[in-house]
Amino acid sequence: MTEDGNRNNGNNRNEGQQTSALMMKGATILVIAGIVSKIFGAIFRIPLTNMIGAEGQAYYSAAYALYMLLFTIATAGFPVAISRMVSSRIAEGDFINAHKSYKLAMKVSLALGIASFLIMYFGAGVIAAAYKNPGSEASMKAISVALLFTPMVASMRGYYQGRQNMKPTGVTEVIEQMIRVAAGLSLAYMFYKTSLVKAAAGATFGASAGIIAAFVAMIIIYARDRKTRSKLFEDSAIRKENDKSRLGELLAFLIPITIGSAVMPIMFNIDAAIIPRRLLEAGFDRVMTDKLYGLMGGFCDPIINLPNIFIDAICISLMPAVTTAFTLKIQKDLDEHIKTGLKTMMIITYPCAIGLIVLAKPILTMLFYKKYDEAVMAVPALQILAVSIITLAIMRTFSTSLQGIGKMMLPVWNLLIGAVVKAITSYILIGIPAVNINGAALGSVFAYITAGILNYRALRKYANVSVDMKSVFIKPLIAALIMGAAAIASYKLLFMVTSSNPISTLVSIMIAAAVYFVAAFRTGAVTKEEIELIPKGDLLYRLAVKLRVAK
Repeated sequence: MTEDGNRNNGNNRNEGQQTSALMMKGATILVIAGIVSKIFGAIFRIPLTNMIGAEGQAYYSAAYALYMLLFTIATAGFPVAISRMVSSRIAEGDFINAHKSYKLAMKVSLALGIASFLIMYFGAGVIAAAYKNPGSEASMKAISVALLFTPMVASMRGYYQGRQNMKPTGVTEVIEQMIRVAAGLSLAYMFYKTSLVKAAAGATFGASAGIIAAFVAMIIIYARDRKTRSKLFEDSAIRKENDKSRLGELLAFLIPITIGSAVMPIMFNIDAAIIPRRLLEAGFDRVMTDKLYGLMGGFCDPIINLPNIFIDAICISLMPAVTTAFTLKIQKDLDEHIKTGLKTMMIITYPCAIGLIVLAKPILTMLFYKKYDEAVMAVPALQILAVSIITLAIMRTFSTSLQGIGKMMLPVWNLLIGAVVKAITSYILIGIPAVNINGAALGSVFAYITAGILNYRALRKYANVSVDMKSVFIKPLIAALIMGAAAIASYKLLFMVTSSNPISTLVSIMIAAAVYFVAAFRTGAVTKEEIELIPKGDLLYRLAVKLRVAK
C-alpha cells in the first residue's frame, strides 16, 4: 500500500473514532439529562401512586397511553427525520439548506400539533367509553394541551441533534420534568382525598405545564444561537434546493418513522383496550380489574422507564453517526458505529434487567411502601418487563441503524408484525385468570424479539453487518450475571442483619454496581478503547487500573 493510502486510511480511522467519540459524548449528555429527568419522574410517579393507588393510576394510565399515541404521531418522526436531513447536509457542508429544512419542519409540526389537540380534547369522552374506563376522560382533556407544543419542541430538538449538539435536548428535558412534577403533584395533592378522577386529571395536566416550559426554554436557546448560525451560513456550501423538494424528503422520512414510532404507543393502547375487557371476561370485578390494570402503569412503568433513558439516548446519537458514515460510503465506520451502539446497549441494559429481576420485590415494596400489598402483586409483571428492556434495546438499535442507512419502512413493517404478535399473545394470556396482566408483559417481550430478529436479518442483507456474539452479548451477560448473584446474596445477608428493606435494598444495589464495574473489566466486557469513547472515560479506566481490575 502506498504512503498516501496509509495516510488516507489513518485519516479515515481517526475521523471514524472522532465520530464514535462524538456519538458517545452526545449519548452521555442525553443519559445524564435522562437520569435527572427520570429522577424527577420518579419523584412524580412514586408519591402519585402512593396517593391515588392502582385505581387512580388506571385513569392516569389510560389517558397517558392515548396521549403517547397522539404525541408520537405528532412528534416522534420529527427529531429523527430532521436530525437525518440536517446531518446529511452538514456532512456535505451545506448549513443553509440544513437550517431551511428545519424551518419547514416547524410549520408542518405546528399543524400536526393543532390537529392532535383537537382530536384528543373533543374525542376524550368517546375514547374513554370505548376503553371501558370512563373515569379517564378528565385526564385525557387535561393532558391534551401538551399536544399543541410538543411537535415544535421535538422539531427544535431534532435540529440540534442533527448538528450533533445534544445539550439543548438535555436542558429542555430536565426543565420539562421539573415543571411537570411541580404542577402535577400539586394538583393531584389538592384533589386526591376527595376525587381520584380529579387527582388523576391534575397529575396529567403536569405534562402540559412541563412542555410549555420546555418550549419557552428552547426559544431562548435558539435565539442565543443566532451568531453561531450566522457564522455557519457564511461558511456554507451553496446548493440549490426548494421547499417542494425538502417537503418531499421530509415526508419520505417522516411518514415511515412516524408510523414506526406509533407502533409502540399502539401496543400500549392495545393493553389499554384489551386488559380491562379481558380481565372482566376472566371473571374479575370492576374494582379488581382497575387495580390489576393500574399495577402496570403505576408500579412497573416508572421503574421500567428508567433504563429507557439509555436506550433513547444511544439511538438518538447513533442516527446521525450511521447517516454520516452511510452518506460518505465508509463501510468500516458504519460497521463500527452499529457495533458500538449495540454493545453499549448490552453493557447498560443487562445489569438493569437482571438487577430488577432479582430485586423486584425489595425495590417495589421500598418505593411503594404505602401500597405494600399492591406492590407485591406487581412483582411478576416487573420481572417479565425487565426482560423486555434487553429485547427492546436490541430491536431499537437495529431499527435505528436501518433508518440511518435509508431503509425507512423495513423496521416499521417489522414492528407492526411484532405488534400483531403482542395483540394475539396478550389477548390469549390475559384471559387466563392465573396469568392476568402478566400476559400483557409477556406479549411485549415476544413483540420485541420478533421485530428484533427481523430487523437484524434486514441489516445483514442491506448493510452486510454481522454481530460479534461473544463481544457484544456473551461477555456483558457474564458480568451482569455475576452482578445479579452479588445483588441477591448481599440483600439477603443485609436483611438478616438489619431487618430493614430500604437499607438492605439500597446497599445491595451499591454493592452490585461495584461488582459489575469489576466484572465488566475482568470478563473483557469493556475494553480500554471502548471506555475511552465515553466522556471522562480515561478517568474511569485509570481508576480501574488503580484498583487493579484492568491492565
